[in-house]
Amino acid sequence: MGRQYRPAGTPGFPAATGAAGRGWPTVRRHRIDGPDGRTAPPARRFWQAVRMSQLYLAQEPAADEMLAADPFALLLGMLLDQQIPLEKAFIGPYRLAERLAVTRLDPAAIADHDADDLARIFATPIAIHRFPGSMAERSRKLARAVVDDYDGDAAAIWTGAADGADLLRRLGALPGFGKQKAQIFTALLGKQFGVRPAGWREAAGVYGEEGSLRSVADIVDAASLVKVREYKKQMKAAAKASGPAR
Repeated sequence: MGRQYRPAGTPGFPAATGAAGRGWPTVRRHRIDGPDGRTAPPARRFWQAVRMSQLYLAQEPAADEMLAADPFALLLGMLLDQQIPLEKAFIGPYRLAERLAVTRLDPAAIADHDADDLARIFATPIAIHRFPGSMAERSRKLARAVVDDYDGDAAAIWTGAADGADLLRRLGALPGFGKQKAQIFTALLGKQFGVRPAGWREAAGVYGEEGSLRSVADIVDAASLVKVREYKKQMKAAAKASGPAR
């Protein structure tokens, strides 16, 4: 699948504007077109205005470019980040798009996709996840929630949030998102996408702390990836050591 995502600042994707430091640019006066040439929905226009031009989550340029451009792909990558290396999780949406022969993941299409066939797609080598069947079904449920609750526009989950607490509540209500995953995603949006409603750091908990190296929200290059991975190993070791006595 060729690169079809344009970095922020190129035609159709203007750089973020608005009050400095708040991360909530004003985009009403801009007409921002989607990759198919049609005017994108309001929430997606907002997302395209504030998104980063480069990420380092999948550690694969084309996959990271997709994550930066496609809100549902980013959300799906966060869902898949469970019991597998985080790079494998965040490259998953790109591989899924390749196998579906699309350049943008459509939540409605995934929600309506035959369950057995989607599980087969997830299991095709290289498998998208260690547990392809269960994660394919979770992906369908996530897509269905985006369709039913946000009219198919994943970005509306955060662009419509009243404040950080509301954002955390919205994310935590999604299938496959517990409190910790919702906090990490809140931190990722705030730190790397400029989505910063009032109280977002507090809502994100320790993951929202400035200068922390605890999660995907803090990965901005190869060096920070190593540090985040080391932190996770330490946490797993600590949890194992403090396990219930027998």
